[in-house]
Amino acid sequence: MLKILKSFAKRILKSIFKKRDEIKIGFYGPPNAGKTSIANKICKDWTGEEIGKVSKIPHETRKVQFKEKVEIEHKGKKLTFKIADTPGIATRIDYEDFLKHGLNKGIAKKRAKEATQGVIESIKWLDDMDAVIAVLDASENPYSQVNVTILGNIAARNIPVLVVANKIDLKKADINQIKAAFPDYEVIGISAKEGTNFDEFYESLFKLAKQI
Repeated sequence: MLKILKSFAKRILKSIFKKRDEIKIGFYGPPNAGKTSIANKICKDWTGEEIGKVSKIPHETRKVQFKEKVEIEHKGKKLTFKIADTPGIATRIDYEDFLKHGLNKGIAKKRAKEATQGVIESIKWLDDMDAVIAVLDASENPYSQVNVTILGNIAARNIPVLVVANKIDLKKADINQIKAAFPDYEVIGISAKEGTNFDEFYESLFKLAKQI
């Protein structure tokens, strides 16, 4: 409780005394939900450069990656963001999961260790975020311990959050299931792969910025 109160006080003081030249926004979610794909599209569209590598192998992102001075314009308004693409949050990381993707045992164990450290780093950086984009896979069951843990950690810190249901291009995608699972949050459905609904996403991103 004391840690939560300190985090809340830190955010209040920051909002009062710090001039916000850029908004620090973190992309959080389970592995392979599409955090890096979304961050890459945003950074590519507005800076011409991507933020990180994408792979079908879980935990490709194992360290927090930053892209500063990402100026986004929407309907005549401009905001500058510092984007943080974080490692996927998981409650269990087993090196054997990487063996299924063709990695040898040594590399699999190394990646599992780095992925575990990445989860710790992600939670640590959460206290420094002005707002969070919680990225969930619209084709997966949203009622998971990982998703509840992520949104619970964000809520405990009183950080403004937007839930993004990615991969709506897939046949199994069901955005209504995510809305039902997390009725207290605004949920936007997009496809980073197809570039679908990004205008609506930017609209919600600018609304999110007003909550800071």
